[in-house]
Amino acid sequence: MTTVDPGPARRSTETKACCATAYSSDAVAMLLGESYHPGGLRLTRRLTSRLALRKDGPVLDVACGRGASALAIAAEHGCPVSGVDLSQANIAAAAEAASAVEGEFDFRVGDAEALPFADGAFAAVVCECALCTFPDKATAAREFARVIAPGGRLGITDVTADRDRLPPELTGLGAWIACVADARPLSEYTRILRLAGFGILTTEHHDDAIRKMLSQIEARLQLVEMTAPDRAEVLGLDFGAAPGVLKAARRAIDDGILGYGLIVAERVDTGE
Repeated sequence: MTTVDPGPARRSTETKACCATAYSSDAVAMLLGESYHPGGLRLTRRLTSRLALRKDGPVLDVACGRGASALAIAAEHGCPVSGVDLSQANIAAAAEAASAVEGEFDFRVGDAEALPFADGAFAAVVCECALCTFPDKATAAREFARVIAPGGRLGITDVTADRDRLPPELTGLGAWIACVADARPLSEYTRILRLAGFGILTTEHHDDAIRKMLSQIEARLQLVEMTAPDRAEVLGLDFGAAPGVLKAARRAIDDGILGYGLIVAERVDTGE
């Protein structure tokens, strides 16, 4: 009888579960702010301005978190927006936020590597600071391509990294959840997307966005430590480890090891 080693699959499932739990926590919301990604809604607007969005063109936000980007896209472009996230808590929060504003929304729990939507259902897909955390990036990219109609566009912003040069403080499961340990160079993201059926339209570097987010995290940690240190245990914050990790991240940015990038791609019409 032949047996299959379940190790990689189990590790992938555990990583996804850890990321979903972390990104639905109050600590992450407190540290990262409304948008959960470097550049905030300012960078989201820059990204979506390149997607040729229209009012009758549905948009999907993959790893939508609590829905900040989805709501902004609907408000500014008038299009129907769907969101998918592994966290039930995030989806519930996004749906609640959407119920208080005008727009057509559909938020669902789901995995980026097996999106719960029909082929060609969307005119555009956005994915912000999340592809770097997906264990199987090639499968996720193929799923993006599957649900985008031919000629539709994909917009990604994400952490970029030279994994072979990452310092020890930025590896391991905690760093994976923090969008660092399995991030790739911008060139590797574009290679993965091309293999999935996309033509690359635009790439940009926005390293300063991640610098600013690190400063925001540091300031908020200091505020909690000074004003409510008893909250640290409740929120699961490790004040002892944080300075070393933040310092290592800043040094990695300065050394060109860590950064943040933007990609706009178009779904190629293969005629199939």
